[in-house]
Amino acid sequence: MNGILGNLGIDPFYLFIVVFVLLIVLIVLNILVYQKYSKLQKSYNVFMKGKNAKTLEKSFFEKFRELEEIGDLAKENEENIKNIYKKMEGHYQKVGIVKYDAFHEMGGNLSFALTMLDENNNGWIFNAMHSREGCYTYIKEIVKGESYIELAEEERQCLEKAIYQEEYDIKDLEK
Repeated sequence: MNGILGNLGIDPFYLFIVVFVLLIVLIVLNILVYQKYSKLQKSYNVFMKGKNAKTLEKSFFEKFRELEEIGDLAKENEENIKNIYKKMEGHYQKVGIVKYDAFHEMGGNLSFALTMLDENNNGWIFNAMHSREGCYTYIKEIVKGESYIELAEEERQCLEKAIYQEEYDIKDLEK
């Protein structure tokens, strides 16, 4: 051995140290690879949960089917919501009320005008005028926020409250 290494000018001690260092590096790399493999094995076991390739494929297809069902359900819900919004346009959504003393003789605000409008401001105004002799009621049709019949001041106020969705003051209702 002295002959070959000696002819090359290499001391066997240095060769031994280089091989020893390489061996230590390989051992450290082997330990790191083993740790990564263990983590991967744990992840794989959790993923598989006792399944083989056929049952795993079956569960994938089942999940894809569930996703398709959820997509179909979402589309159905979207259509239902659109239908609900269409139906709601024709329902009364806006309300206005004004209490007043119609004949200035009772002292109490027993008369009132009530407006009910849909989203397009179509609907009616119900006016109940209370007097000592009785109660008189009138209904006036509202189309696109306007009446073909002339409105009294209280009816106009009531219509504006409904159209602009003004907040009601409790004091106004108590008058």
